Amino acid sequence: MPDDDRSAVQHQRQASSFGAAAAAYERGRPPYPPEAVDWLLPGGASRVLDLGAGTGKLTRQLSDRGLDVIAVEPSAGMRGQLARAVPGVPVHAGSAEEIPLADGSVDAVLVAQAWHWVDRSRAVREVARVLVPGGRLGLVWNIRDEREEWVAELGRILHDPGEHREVDRGIIGPPFGPVERRDVEWKHRLSLDELIDLAASRSYVITMPEDQRAAVLAGVRRLAGRAGSDELLLPYVTECYRAQLDS
Repeated sequence: MPDDDRSAVQHQRQASSFGAAAAAYERGRPPYPPEAVDWLLPGGASRVLDLGAGTGKLTRQLSDRGLDVIAVEPSAGMRGQLARAVPGVPVHAGSAEEIPLADGSVDAVLVAQAWHWVDRSRAVREVARVLVPGGRLGLVWNIRDEREEWVAELGRILHDPGEHREVDRGIIGPPFGPVERRDVEWKHRLSLDELIDLAASRSYVITMPEDQRAAVLAGVRRLAGRAGSDELLLPYVTECYRAQLDS
């Protein structure tokens, strides 16, 4: 198999892997800093789509603001976790390439930790279709801040390929206007077990052979144990991008 084809197959395998680790994802993944959510949301927005919503980490933050939130997520396992975490929010099976909403039905589309998995050309067209004229697309990623040595060591233990770092996250393109960016630095407090769940929910760890995955998680546990505390502060840089749909 040519290298490009092999890479595409592995990318798809990782993209579709999260349902198998939905519970670990829910326990271990961090929320998003309120400052980032504030910046991503347009003023006056009332109906918001959380696209690729996962277990609802961002969904619940939007719902807590009193917004009319709709969640779309391709993985049945993730949708199950989401429905339990945010009861009352409509949850639909779908993807960025095929959004099960009517034309012009939402004021904003937010995509958390997922845009690097999509077919961007198809997704941009679909997002534009479901947005009202002048609506906003917002993209956000929590990126571990490896300027702290223990966090860099965590990345080495995980054999983190940095797949989402290899793409230009800020590319959206027509019919959207210029992209704005904002970074938010913050720290997430988590337990040692939650750090293990965080590691176990990474796509490249989920798809490892069982013996390799066990070795990686044992390495993470040893690293966490050296902290000498029941809790850790994991630093993040939350990267935010937003663009307006041309009216």
